[in-house]
This record gives sequence, C-alpha cells and structure tokens, in this order.
Amino acid sequence: MAEVLVYVDHVDGAVRKPTLELLTLARRIGEPVAVALGSGAENTAAALAEHGAVKVLTHDAAEYADYLVVPKVDALQAAYEAVSPAAVLVPSSAEGKEIAARLAVRIGSGIITDAVDLEAGDEGPVATQSAFAASFTTKSRVSKGTPVITVKPNSAAVEAAPAAGAVEALAVSFSEKATGTKVTARTPRASTGRPELTEAAIVVSGGRGVNGAENFSIIENLADSLGAAVGASRAAVDAGWYPHTNQVGQTGKSVSPQLYIASGISGAIQHRAGMQTSKTIVAINKDAEAPIFDLVDYGVVGDLFDVVPQLTEEIKTRKG
Repeated sequence: MAEVLVYVDHVDGAVRKPTLELLTLARRIGEPVAVALGSGAENTAAALAEHGAVKVLTHDAAEYADYLVVPKVDALQAAYEAVSPAAVLVPSSAEGKEIAARLAVRIGSGIITDAVDLEAGDEGPVATQSAFAASFTTKSRVSKGTPVITVKPNSAAVEAAPAAGAVEALAVSFSEKATGTKVTARTPRASTGRPELTEAAIVVSGGRGVNGAENFSIIENLADSLGAAVGASRAAVDAGWYPHTNQVGQTGKSVSPQLYIASGISGAIQHRAGMQTSKTIVAINKDAEAPIFDLVDYGVVGDLFDVVPQLTEEIKTRKG
C-alpha cells in the first residue's frame, strides 16, 4: 500500500487533535507516515503510533522556532523526497495552509485546501469541500503531481489503530530562504482553559442579541458547562464585546464542530460562512424570522437571557 505523509501539529511533543484526525483519514488512502518537527518531536511517536502511523520521521533544529514557515517547508520537502508518497496531508490552519501551498509549488503539484472529507479514488484521493459559504458540496482530486491536501479540524472522528510507529531521523538541509524571516519576540496568549476555537468539538457563540460585553458571561457559562469554546459574531466583535480572535465567520475563523450553539445571532451570510459545516446546529433567538433558523437542526424562539441560563443549569444538573 502506498505511503501518505501526514504533517504533525504538536506543542513540545503533545500532538494536537487535528493531526490525529489526519491519521484516520490517511488510513483510507494508504499507510500514514508522520512528519514531526521541532522541540519534543520524538515524544510524539507513542500517540502517532496509537493512531496508525507506520513510521514517524523526526527532526529538531533551532530554525523551526527562530524563523517562520520556510524551515518547515524544507523539512516536509525532504520527507516527500525520501518517501515518494501518494499524498501529503496537512492540518488546515493558517500556518498549515501556507506550508502546504509552498510545498505544492516546489514539487509542481496541485493543492486542495479546507477539505472536510477524504476517500480513495481510482485516479487518486478524492477530497470533499464546502463551497460558497457551504451552499454547495464539491468533490475534487488533484490532476497533476502528488496531491497536497489541507483538512479542516473536526472533519473526521479520531479512531485509534495501533501501528509500528517506528521513529526515524529525517535528514534536512535548510535552504537560503529558510532564515529570511526571523521571529524577534513571542507573547504567550492568556489561557482561558477552554479548547481552541477551530478545534473544539462544541462551540457556543454569541451575537448582537447578547447586548454588551458584560453579558457575554452568560455565553461563557454555557460553554464551560459543555467543555466548549466560545465564539462571537462579527457584530459582537466589532462592538468590542469580545476579542477578534474569537470571531466566527467569513472574515473570522471557520469552525466545523460536532455541535454549534448560536445565541442572539441573526444568521447573516458572513457568519454562516464560518460555521455552516457544523454537524449539529442549535439557534436561540427571539426573532422567529431570523435567517439562522433556515439552517439549524434545532431552533429555540425565545429570549437568550431566559433560555441560556436555564439550559446551563439543566446541563449542570444532568452532569451531576
């Protein structure tokens, strides 16, 4: 069976969930070979092997932390040349898409971004994408070279499938361009204790109907009861009620959780573009004619200030 390269997103050896999803998808089209770079790369092997990696190629160098993107592209290209894979899969983060695009240009291959599913095809892997704010679903394949595909988080359920996970050192020679853009400083983001918005299985978002920054605690309480991430509509963000980093929508972040709860959000196309691929959508809005109700699985017509606290208490009661 052909090998499939999977770029590993990890933090000091702790593998992030989107990579485990990629391993699940990679097994549909071949044997996953993971590429782990940077500090703690060798510590990823156990988790990667548990989820199907037959090999783990590792390499650590100061360049990965000190410079932007290009050193990682150099390493992924080295892995590509060493393995000659049937496809290369990369998490669909902002950095992941840049790495994938640069790699595709270097190896003369086509690229598919923001896939939400992947399956084997007679002429190569077939990727499913959501287009035009999820109004259409398309199936695509790369017609030239080795497919480079980025996959949205929460596109596949993580499935364990123990494999050898043999660790091998990857030989990497950095190009002259690798040191072109240097990282001069880092400021750690304050932790909220909640999952990353784009990776969360559950997202609870608030919009204009929350009517003020002081009221977003209602949304946060519901999110915390579910172990969810907190999102916000563009209207709420532009009003200064919640940080821009939490904006869900066409000009914010795209999310695709198992459950999306929208409170006080009308459902303008700008917002729908960022969450319409969610598996189950629940809306709470006092306007029965709000556009958000056109795409929900469950809708509650009511005042969020009445409904959301009751929902939060019910969840806490059932959790015991």
